[in-house]
Amino acid sequence: MSFPPDITSALSGVTPSQLRNWRRGPSPLLVPEHGVRPTLYSFRDVVALRTMAKLRGEVSLQKVRRAFRSLKNLDLTDHPSRYKLVTDHDSIFLVEDDGATDLVRRPGQQVLVELDDVLAPFINLRKERVVDFRRPRPHLQVREARAGGWPTIADTRVPFDTIARLVAGGDIDPSEVKRFYPGVDAEAVADAVSFQQQIERIGGHTA
Repeated sequence: MSFPPDITSALSGVTPSQLRNWRRGPSPLLVPEHGVRPTLYSFRDVVALRTMAKLRGEVSLQKVRRAFRSLKNLDLTDHPSRYKLVTDHDSIFLVEDDGATDLVRRPGQQVLVELDDVLAPFINLRKERVVDFRRPRPHLQVREARAGGWPTIADTRVPFDTIARLVAGGDIDPSEVKRFYPGVDAEAVADAVSFQQQIERIGGHTA
């Protein structure tokens, strides 16, 4: 599954301008796995970008870049989504089963840190609340094994944007959607429309 920049921004908390800046230059933070013409991100890219956005909300971009350079220097060259990274508002740490490694202040040194969850809601650099990755709306879900990670109506395989488009023209009332999709109630329709509206607002600023 490929994610265009607008939905990538909505799910990751990375602004459209950050997406552009972070994939460009001599040392890009993340180059989209699925290419830049057009720009399409993988599910793993979105998870990695969410980690970067959470870190950037708490430490400087310089420290974020330094942490990712340290990963390479430590010969940790898997996709960035593979790593659990946390911060204490000063340094950034790589968390593994056998402990945590400082990536900024003392690169390579083992330390003790408290774990957090990058998939849970958080506040990004712009003081905006980033959606819960697994539940971008109460009646929407994101599961990698379902539709390649594309947001769907909870407990169904129905893409959220299919429902949003169905009622967009006003010809079908939200209460009638259940006739076409029995697993989709009016509250789920409202969440699908709300999330689509968020993405459309972002899309107006995405290049």
